[in-house]
Amino acid sequence: MTKTATVTLDGKVIDLPVLHPTLGPDVVDIRKLYAQGDVFTYDPGFTSTAACESSITYIDGDAGELLHRGYPIEQLAEHSHHLEVCYLLLYGELPNAAQLADFEFRVSRHTMVHEQMHYFFRGFRRDSHPMATMVGVVGAMSAFYHDSLDINDPWQREVAAIRMIAKLPTIAAMAYKYSVGQPFNYPQNHLDYAGNFLHMCFAVPAEPYVVNPVLAKALDRIMMLHADHEQNASTSTVRLAGSSGANPFACIAAGIACLWGPAHGGANQACLEMLREIGTVDRIPEYIAKAKDKDDPFRLMGFGHRVYKNFDPRAKVMKESADEVLGLLGIENNPTLQVAKELERIALEDEYFVSKKLYPNVDFYSGIILDAMGFPTSMFTPIFALSRTVGWISQWKEMIGDPTQKIGRPRQLYTGEKRRDYTDVRHR
Repeated sequence: MTKTATVTLDGKVIDLPVLHPTLGPDVVDIRKLYAQGDVFTYDPGFTSTAACESSITYIDGDAGELLHRGYPIEQLAEHSHHLEVCYLLLYGELPNAAQLADFEFRVSRHTMVHEQMHYFFRGFRRDSHPMATMVGVVGAMSAFYHDSLDINDPWQREVAAIRMIAKLPTIAAMAYKYSVGQPFNYPQNHLDYAGNFLHMCFAVPAEPYVVNPVLAKALDRIMMLHADHEQNASTSTVRLAGSSGANPFACIAAGIACLWGPAHGGANQACLEMLREIGTVDRIPEYIAKAKDKDDPFRLMGFGHRVYKNFDPRAKVMKESADEVLGLLGIENNPTLQVAKELERIALEDEYFVSKKLYPNVDFYSGIILDAMGFPTSMFTPIFALSRTVGWISQWKEMIGDPTQKIGRPRQLYTGEKRRDYTDVRHR
């Protein structure tokens, strides 16, 4: 049944079409509102605006549901792995055995970066944040891979996608090695995606390094759980940059820059830093009181979510991984972990947190796992970035193929001065 929404402006009636998604609330199509009514809509943060049409990821924040191409994240986390989810996001369906083997082969054969890029890293200070390095290096990929810049060529788009999925872990590991003054490790194509990243980060030439399968599985799960998350800030940034016709490497660099913000990809780093600031379990009541005090600027990081008004479905899976990793490493008595566990218990029982639906989110657990693996907090967001790369690329490819796609051009509610005439400096 066709539905319309009616807007009345100064006696003029405007009928707006109502679009029906396969899941989620109906959407009022306001594309003709300005032309017919000479008005804009006002929606800071775009919390009530559908900026695009997409078939990749669906989130129901009230139900705590996350679907990739229709598949629940819990099922994917239990039965799948990161590269299979990459295929699903990119191509729309789960691969058969031959398709998956071919995809993994193609990714593994693109893991090395152009040798000249090694010299590019030397232009950064050693104490540069790895995210600053990644923004620069990924943006510079367009200077090294000229044969995959034409966004109108489907094959070049495909090559660019595979290159970024394959090379982002290498670039992130190089950024880490550069920051700690150790030599770069070349990728090992016989290792799986997560295991290869661990090897590139932690192996040194002086002694052998064997990838722990439990750690590799946990890291793979972290990557999978962060692969895509609908139209978040960084994904919207990639789409907006791509709408101008910018090359794919520039678009992903823009997404990485956006992800760096502490309210987005930097949240797990901020969460772990908060746990360390609290320090010991006996200080938790002090910080809980600060969090409840409206006049205190302190905020508990790692709790609640912009979209999920129920439990973050990714957090349930991440908590299981945290228990496995910490049990394997024998650090259950770590002070930071003890603070995290007590804080989690309080958040799940305290009426203040329950009423406000401030449940532990994916950032709360992922930071604990990455810290236990030996990653410094500065590497948390780069790992998020390489995990989210496939989501960004999938969204970018979908946007490029959308016949209704236009260059992004948000409007504004102007509150500045009205027109006024210039006055010569002598008369001001």
